Amino acid sequence: MNYEKFINSRVSSLKPSGIRKFFDIANEMDNVISLSVGEPDFQTPWHVRQAGIESLEQGKTWYTPNRGLSALREEITEYFGRRFGVSYNPNDEVIVTVGGSEAIDLAIRSIVQEGDEVLIPQPSFVCYEPLTVMAGGTPVIIETKAENDFKLTAEEIEEKVTDKTKLIILPYPNNPTGGSMSREEYEKIAPIIEKHDIMVISDEIYAELSYDIKPCSFASVKGMKERTIVVSGFSKAYAMTGWRLGYALGPEPVMAQMLKLHQYAVMSAPTTAQYAAIEALKNGDDDIEHMRRDYDMRRRLIVSGFNEIGLNCFEPKGAFYVFPCIKSTGMTSEEFASNLLHSQRVAVVPGNAFGECGEGYVRVSYSYSLQHIKEALRRIKSFLDTLEK
Repeated sequence: MNYEKFINSRVSSLKPSGIRKFFDIANEMDNVISLSVGEPDFQTPWHVRQAGIESLEQGKTWYTPNRGLSALREEITEYFGRRFGVSYNPNDEVIVTVGGSEAIDLAIRSIVQEGDEVLIPQPSFVCYEPLTVMAGGTPVIIETKAENDFKLTAEEIEEKVTDKTKLIILPYPNNPTGGSMSREEYEKIAPIIEKHDIMVISDEIYAELSYDIKPCSFASVKGMKERTIVVSGFSKAYAMTGWRLGYALGPEPVMAQMLKLHQYAVMSAPTTAQYAAIEALKNGDDDIEHMRRDYDMRRRLIVSGFNEIGLNCFEPKGAFYVFPCIKSTGMTSEEFASNLLHSQRVAVVPGNAFGECGEGYVRVSYSYSLQHIKEALRRIKSFLDTLEK
């Protein structure tokens, strides 16, 4: 049977995620240290787990409203006002989603039509470009550079804008580079976005994991709230990856369209996770700070470690990734990651998984223990030593 004629050509044209490729290979091997997946090694805080358990014990296992529990939406808006200084109406400006990824998908599909151009800074998370293609849009890549700390500038945006530009993705703090944007830097790009009447998706899932730069929501910049969909969630800041819970905040006219897609595709986010998230928002600020401090210590260790063994490494200002340059080895990102995995049993992600401009780099997650990181650095040094012989 010829299945090709039945399969959506847009789907078949997409490449599988480069992140999962090396993780899956490493899973089949023994004695592997994996630095490939962006998942906290912390357990979800006990008081958060307990809230989820209690909701099950009380039989709270029904569907929630499509938008999410009203108590959770109220806590999200209270938290966002408290932490980032932006106020939202919990009744019509918030949707609770199945992870932040669903929120990104809903936002792109609600805004982008056939032929619309979407500005996507890269290197960046793997989903923005394929989701744009699936919506019928045209991805327009803005290459961010190590010499500029992987930040986005007003000049770079202006250079790529056309009369077809409808949306820009702001992926900060950034996965995979760890690059981040300050309020002052956001204020420099806001006039360009307003001038060209562009909508914004601001992916702020790593906002709480910021170092040296005070976290800032793009929606808090003057004039930007009305044209910004903020995407965030619980996976990274609260170590709740498996709970699969995120949310979107934005103007009611756009959120109304996103809600329709959410209703048809998902119905509602997991009930147990929503009750746990209420507790996380109410009483989880100390948990965030504890994990952030620990990541900061790991960040400093791994950056100095890579620089000491001869792989130039930009110091990230957010998230829990480093993006060392491996051009000095003469290998492509794929070759480096594959050879390192098979010779030293260390799994990293090729930089080109995050866009072609990521070639010459690899993404390394430091969401692992200090012992884990130290042993990985030792093995990577051994790998580099063999190349010099």
